[in-house]
Amino acid sequence: MKHTSSLFRFDIKIKRTPHFGLLFLLLLVHATMSAKQELQTVVQGNGLFTKQLYDVLSKEKGNVFFSPISVHAVLSMAYQGSKGATHDALAKSLNLPDHIAAAEGYYDVLTQLNNISGVELALANKIYIKDSLTPKASFREVIEKKFLSGIEPIKFTESEKAAKTINTWVEQKTKDKIKNLINPGDLDDSTALILLNAIYFKGNWGLKFNKDATEKDKFYVNDNDSIEVDMMSNKGKFNYKEDQNLDAKVLELPYKNPDVSMIIILPNKRNGIAELEAKLVGVDLTKITENMFRPEVVVRLPKFKIETTIELNEPLKKLGLGVLFGQKADFSEMLESAEPLAVSKVVQKAFIEVNEEGTEAAAATSVKIDFRMLESLEISVIVDHPFVLVLQEKNKELSTPNLLFAGRINDPTKS
Repeated sequence: MKHTSSLFRFDIKIKRTPHFGLLFLLLLVHATMSAKQELQTVVQGNGLFTKQLYDVLSKEKGNVFFSPISVHAVLSMAYQGSKGATHDALAKSLNLPDHIAAAEGYYDVLTQLNNISGVELALANKIYIKDSLTPKASFREVIEKKFLSGIEPIKFTESEKAAKTINTWVEQKTKDKIKNLINPGDLDDSTALILLNAIYFKGNWGLKFNKDATEKDKFYVNDNDSIEVDMMSNKGKFNYKEDQNLDAKVLELPYKNPDVSMIIILPNKRNGIAELEAKLVGVDLTKITENMFRPEVVVRLPKFKIETTIELNEPLKKLGLGVLFGQKADFSEMLESAEPLAVSKVVQKAFIEVNEEGTEAAAATSVKIDFRMLESLEISVIVDHPFVLVLQEKNKELSTPNLLFAGRINDPTKS
């Protein structure tokens, strides 16, 4: 069974020219377009954003795990209240044509993801606003109707109580996997709004790993050094390909609902993770599963449980969003009053746990290309060195999957 959850926080404060501050908390289309086009626009935008943010975050050492859609969603809420250069920067970084596209598309995304059968998947938004401030009617309407988010007044000056209220909401939405996202010290009289997005996923494998087959084995952190891990084993027909351009194996492990799956990208070289990540910069991750076939595959995958906390101010600045944090930030479409606002802090906490649990009775995923001539071929995917993972959701009506989580596992034993 796999549990993943993420919470994104976006803090907006009053700028002291004087300016109010915004706190964004992260970890999940033109009106003339059709609903399908609007959804496709946001899903494609999130796919590009995933690649760009992963490229920045992968420069850090150790394990990397985050929810791109959680960051993308909360920035899209902030996008609704922005103007001028701030509005333009968000449009460019989110890879969206305009704020209407973001709003209409996210209504479809939220409606779809919160109604997927066979797995637990929930994406939720929330805004807390300083009790003395009033949101603009237009901002409130789009946030409530399109992002399905409540806007709740709160006394940020009562920091202990306010932090408890916010953290309780987070814990409820992530089934207690994300705790203490907000510290009382983050809140003061200059805090104007906190924008939150939480995403939670729990899914059983479509073809479970046999617990009795799990055994201690080596996981190589480089060419020579290894650590001991709990290595799971499985065998079955899975979507697979050998990607020569990436010099890597790509394996898709479906959950009970095969529209949701984990993609493993395993470099062929034990020390090939850096080279793989450099090549992924030029790859559309939403198309990583194209041209796969479905042979019999022996899979060995380590169990792991990882929690991450990522300060996103600097990564977002590297993605062209520096204007959000300075004196030139323009979020004047958020409030009735004229207090100037700027982002003070962007944080995401994320959690993932992968183990053997799953369901044997899942139906096999249909494959359009017939590779019966390869049925006698047995392929082994031994995940015994650093790898990249992506958790995606596929909508049969769209050409692009929705990327929910992404990461790099350098050491399965470290949380």
